[in-house]
Amino acid sequence: MDSELAALAASGATTLVSLMVTDSWTHARDLVARFFSRGAEGTAITDLDTARTELLAAGAAEGSQTTRDVSAQWHTCLQRLLQASSVTVDGLRDLLTSLQQLADSPETTPSTIHNDISGGIQHGPVIQAGRIAGLTFHAHHGATPTPD
Repeated sequence: MDSELAALAASGATTLVSLMVTDSWTHARDLVARFFSRGAEGTAITDLDTARTELLAAGAAEGSQTTRDVSAQWHTCLQRLLQASSVTVDGLRDLLTSLQQLADSPETTPSTIHNDISGGIQHGPVIQAGRIAGLTFHAHHGATPTPD
C-alpha cells in the first residue's frame, strides 16, 4: 500500500476514534455504517460500538494507551478494506471529509463556559455540568430553607 493510502487510513482512524467520545458520535456512526455497508464489512458496526464502549469505560483521553490501541485497530481495518478493494480511495476520502467536518463542528469543539450565581442566598448545592443523566433529588426532612 502506498504511503498516501496508509496516511489516509491513519487519518480516518484517528478522526473516527476521536469522534467516538463526543456527542456527535451518533451522526458519525451513521456515516461510517453507510461506508462499511458498501464494503460488505458485516461486523464493523458492532466492532465500532464495542470500541466506543471501551473508550468510554476507560475514560480514554487523547493519547492514552486505549485510544492508541483502538485507533490502530481501525487503521488496520481501513487498510485491509483498501487493499482488498472493498472500498474505494475516493469513498474513504469522502468519509474522512465528512468526519472532519463533523469533528470541527461547534458541537464537538469544547468551549469555555462562565457562570455567575447572583440574586440571593443559595440554600443548597449549585451544580454545573455538561450532561446530567438519571438525576434524582431527595428531600431532606427537618431542614426547611427560610425565604429571603
